[in-house]
Amino acid sequence: MRRRVETLCASIAVSLILSACSLAPAYHTPSLPPVPDTFKEAGAEWKTATPADQQPHGNWWAIYGDGTLDQLETKLDADSPSLAAALARYDTARAFESQLNAGLFPRLGALANPTRNRQSNNRPLRGSNQPNEYDADTVEVGLNYDLDLWGRIRNEVRAGHALSQAAQADLATAKLSLEARLADDYVRLRGYDQQAAILQDTLKAYTRALSLTENRHQGGIASGLDVSRAQTQLHDAQAQVTDVQAQRALTEHAIASLIGEPASSFSITPAQVPLSMPLTPPGVPSSLLQRRPDIAAAERRAYAANAGIGVARAAFFPDISLSAAYGFQDTGSSNLLTLGNRFWSLGPLAVLPLFDAGLRQARLDQAKAEFDDASANYRQTVLDAFRQVEDDLVLLRDLGTEMEQEDQAVASAQQTMSIATNRYREGIVNYLDVVTAQTAALSAQRNAETIRTRRLQASVDLIRALGGGWTRDVADAGKTAAK
Repeated sequence: MRRRVETLCASIAVSLILSACSLAPAYHTPSLPPVPDTFKEAGAEWKTATPADQQPHGNWWAIYGDGTLDQLETKLDADSPSLAAALARYDTARAFESQLNAGLFPRLGALANPTRNRQSNNRPLRGSNQPNEYDADTVEVGLNYDLDLWGRIRNEVRAGHALSQAAQADLATAKLSLEARLADDYVRLRGYDQQAAILQDTLKAYTRALSLTENRHQGGIASGLDVSRAQTQLHDAQAQVTDVQAQRALTEHAIASLIGEPASSFSITPAQVPLSMPLTPPGVPSSLLQRRPDIAAAERRAYAANAGIGVARAAFFPDISLSAAYGFQDTGSSNLLTLGNRFWSLGPLAVLPLFDAGLRQARLDQAKAEFDDASANYRQTVLDAFRQVEDDLVLLRDLGTEMEQEDQAVASAQQTMSIATNRYREGIVNYLDVVTAQTAALSAQRNAETIRTRRLQASVDLIRALGGGWTRDVADAGKTAAK
């Protein structure tokens, strides 16, 4: 008996030493294709990105200097159903990680099984002195512990932890995406307010022009054609006002949905709010790409897939566990908890499937393919990040130039309209010249406002592409993290 216990203790000691073994391949962050040293459209210094989604992103929308936007973003963070769903997915991933962690510890259970039984009269080998009815009582405490010699459970835990980190990054991605979408919609809504103001001023000018034309027509100076053209121009402007009002309403409804408000009871007071255009630093450090949570999520999923290979490999080796039990068992006696009724068991259990028709090999092949898939997704996520930043940088630059050019066009169109109107009053030109000049002026004004809105939206998209807002402190932190 003593030798048997010593042998068992030695086996346990060897098992604990072997438990440090892991069959997962050594993990290396998936390699990336050659990347440039600078952003093509900004000339910023590139530093190799590593996941740094834990850096604080901050209330980046405050750079637009709008109190209403600040309030809407705060409400979105608190009440958005989409954000609540993303948080629930993160909580689900954390709960799954906890389930996997439980496999690292012994499982202890208790059993109580008091029964009343009746034997069959035709039971084989039944003795004549055995009763027809009897009690059978069992009380037991059992322990089971998987020794995890090949690292199956530990690799499952590593994969679960990595997937929990990925879910946390997914939550940050969803939060940033929703915040950016809200800012984008708000910029668009204020753009419609500016467009409506331009059209209202235009309507007043067109109404005065129609009145002037009708007076000239009554005096025999202008033709009915001039009056008809003035009426057409006025009605067309009224139709444009209606269209802008409809587009604004749809945008307002979209904002209500984002922040968890019924569209029927939500409204934003129209206002001509000049949003501040954030100044893009002359060199946006590429290390800020470390702040993108979707890159961190993709890398963590690659790590989890790598751990999954270790789980699949462990299936080719015996699964060895240790079990122990102690309790009392009695049949027919009323004294269950007596020394003579006690029983115990202690020993290892080894399980190894000998034939599974290629099941384990297929699972290993699947795990390797999933790692290749996760690695490719990681590389594509980084490439998409480069593209998005470059796209938004070029939009900011070119839309800034286009805005300056369009402002010049507005000034020229307004001067032309003023000259045409004065010459019409003097009878030098017909009303067609006035209509043409007014139409061009309105078009230039609306185009200029559209460009301003697009440029503000491009700045929002750049913030989203960089994983959040930027400040000098953030840029310095990104550089330090990249070293």
